[in-house]
Amino acid sequence: MSASGGNKAIVAALLANLGIAVTKFVAFAFSGSSSMLAEGVHSLADTSNQGLLLLGGRQSRKKADEDHPFGFGRERYVYAFVVSIILFSIGGVFSLYEGYEKLHDPHELTNAWLPIVVLLVAICLEGFSFRTAIKESNHVRGKQGWIQFVRRAKAPELPVVLLEDFAALIGLVLALLGVGLTIITGNPVFDAIGTLCIGVLLVLVAIVLGIETKSLLVGEGANPEDTTAIRDAINANPKVEALIHMKTLYLGPDELLVAAKVAFGRTEQLTEVAHSINDLEISIRAAVPIARVIYIEPDVYLAPSADNPSTDAFVIKAAD
Repeated sequence: MSASGGNKAIVAALLANLGIAVTKFVAFAFSGSSSMLAEGVHSLADTSNQGLLLLGGRQSRKKADEDHPFGFGRERYVYAFVVSIILFSIGGVFSLYEGYEKLHDPHELTNAWLPIVVLLVAICLEGFSFRTAIKESNHVRGKQGWIQFVRRAKAPELPVVLLEDFAALIGLVLALLGVGLTIITGNPVFDAIGTLCIGVLLVLVAIVLGIETKSLLVGEGANPEDTTAIRDAINANPKVEALIHMKTLYLGPDELLVAAKVAFGRTEQLTEVAHSINDLEISIRAAVPIARVIYIEPDVYLAPSADNPSTDAFVIKAAD
């Protein structure tokens, strides 16, 4: 994901949600609608979330130091995980609490036209933000479906903004239905039910975000396409007899670590092996540019036999 594309989507969402949050709180103050209050808190949480995503991107660009020799690329994952927690606690749980309170102590709506106008304007602004996120995501998702893109994306910003904007649009529609039914029937229970539905929606989205970002925090390896490209680049080298073992790990969305045990010929001299390793690093980076940290351990491949069974179950023989 290009940093500019991700930041563009984040800034668009931040500005939209900040304006929407202010108008929702004003509408709540004049109408007393619990759906408007829940939506106002939701938009405020989203605004802070986008600020955290921008901060995480900035923190991740700090230079590596002695305590963090592999840099700070995973800061972006940490802040994305914090976003999911905020969305769950401030957005989801608060909305559930507010809806529960309004069910037990319903209040009549005043100036009912105001929340309707605010919600319609908010849907337009949120739609613009969602459209920007979709446009920027289309530049990087390739042929992946949307669910696959959210699950496999290594850069967390666009999936987070996409899910937040999607949840916001659905939440606005739920709030509009709740307020609309309350105006038509005169029964404020519908406003409370709309608030509860918003809370459930936000909790579900927060759980999805938490699961996906947790996986990135724990440590994910390269996707199958990049793994194949790296393996083929190693096996294509004429000096390589076999790729014995390989592991990959994302140090950040734009930095991949590759560690491989590679078998060279027994008669190869040390200088020749060193040159071959340099060639392998060049080939790997050409195949997968984000493979920036590469460690190659030279070894001798011993074919398994009855007298000498293989001690490594991950042997990948080089192409003939």
